[in-house]
Amino acid sequence: MADRLTLQDPREQYPKPPFPKQPQPVPGLAAKMDPEPDHGETSYKGAGKLTGRKALVTGGDSGIGRAAAIAYAREGADVAISYLPSEEKDAAEVIALIEAEGRKALALPGDITDEAWCRALVEKTVSDLGGLDILVINAGRQQYREAIDEVSTEDFDRTMKTNLYAMHWIAQAAVPHLPAGASVITTASIQAYDPSAILLDYATTKAGIVAYTKALAKQLIEKGVRANVVAPGPFWTALQSSGGQPQEAVSKFGEQSDFGRPGQPVEIAPVYVLLASQEGSYLTGEVYGVTGGSGDA
Repeated sequence: MADRLTLQDPREQYPKPPFPKQPQPVPGLAAKMDPEPDHGETSYKGAGKLTGRKALVTGGDSGIGRAAAIAYAREGADVAISYLPSEEKDAAEVIALIEAEGRKALALPGDITDEAWCRALVEKTVSDLGGLDILVINAGRQQYREAIDEVSTEDFDRTMKTNLYAMHWIAQAAVPHLPAGASVITTASIQAYDPSAILLDYATTKAGIVAYTKALAKQLIEKGVRANVVAPGPFWTALQSSGGQPQEAVSKFGEQSDFGRPGQPVEIAPVYVLLASQEGSYLTGEVYGVTGGSGDA
């Protein structure tokens, strides 16, 4: 993995396509990706920016959620991660990394398309960690379909429930627990602004996440809580190889960015740290695009 403290050409810092085809069943495992993503396991260095904080990260087993969870622990926070039971292998690695920093870790396997589970995972976090002051709503579903007639009602419903309904259920359960100074961070996408033809339902939900979070920010600032959005471009995560993109696109993933490569999850982690920390104290209702130079988010 790249040494993030040494000055270097960012175009050459991480692997570039072409990548091997690597189909996986949904939801995919980071450990089976080639090249394996850098979530900051050895490359993220903390500086105590979140000492004593208590975070919940959905989709914290892999990808961007994993990078945020690792960074939060390195910055001094206790961290709960939610994930699907089939992602246990990846999740166990994250739990071990959090605990290696001397922080409390909480594993929350379950399906966030279940409203009762969304509410329960918040309550479990508050109970086990002794509170909640960083909420990262990040878990998402992305499955490409070539044409509108291929997007079944079941597809549309599951994408909406995973990406939008779960966000609402989790935020609604969490807000009463959030003290002044707390932070809510959602994960949208460049797809909210520059949607791909094959991601009709996914792009729709990502635009919805932006609008929801901006509206929520206006409510929450009345109690001293900030809410912001991160809108990634092409990041090298298991979401892509497990049906988020056709395998031909996975092989070339990130090629069209100004860097000629996809972003690695660790490269976006500092944005999640900023938005969670007091260093981001004047930031709310903002959308942070991390898109590899496209400028669309």
